[in-house]
Amino acid sequence: MSDQVKSFIRVDHAGEYGAARIYAGQLAVLRRGPHAEQIQHMQAQEQAHLDTFAALIVKRRVRPTALLPFWHVAGFALGAVTAALGPQAAMACTVAVEEAIDEHYAAQAASLPENEAELSATVEAFRLEELGHRDIALASGAERAPAYKLLTSLIRTGCKAAIRLSERI
Repeated sequence: MSDQVKSFIRVDHAGEYGAARIYAGQLAVLRRGPHAEQIQHMQAQEQAHLDTFAALIVKRRVRPTALLPFWHVAGFALGAVTAALGPQAAMACTVAVEEAIDEHYAAQAASLPENEAELSATVEAFRLEELGHRDIALASGAERAPAYKLLTSLIRTGCKAAIRLSERI
C-alpha cells in the first residue's frame, strides 16, 4: 500500500471523526430544536463513515493522525458555537464542511490507483452522502444565517487546513 493511500485513510478517518464531533456539538445545543432530527440523521451517517475508516485504520495498519485529541475538542466546539448562533448558523456550518469534504473526496477518488477500487467506491459513496447533508442544510435555511458568506468561508478554510494537517501529522 502506497504512502498516498495511507495518507488518504488517515485524513478520511480524522475528517469523519471531526464531522461526528461537529454534529455532537450541534446536538448538545439544538437537541430539542427544529433541526434535531436532521442533525441526528447526519450524525448517524457520519458515525457509519467513521466506523468504516476506523476499521480500515486497523485492517491496513495505518497510523491515525496525532491530532485526534485536538479534532475531538475543535469539532465539538465548532458544532456547539455555530448552533449557539442559531439553527441557520449550524446549517451553514454543515454546508461549509460538506462542501470542503466533497472537494476533498472528489480529488481523492480521481487520484486513487486502479487497485484501490473498493476504497474508491467507499469514498465516492460517502461523498454523495456528504452532498446530501449539504442539501439538507441548504433546504433548512443555512443561507439565512447571519454573515453566511463570511461564516462558511471561514469554516471551509479551516476544514481545508485540517485536511492538510491530518494528512501529514
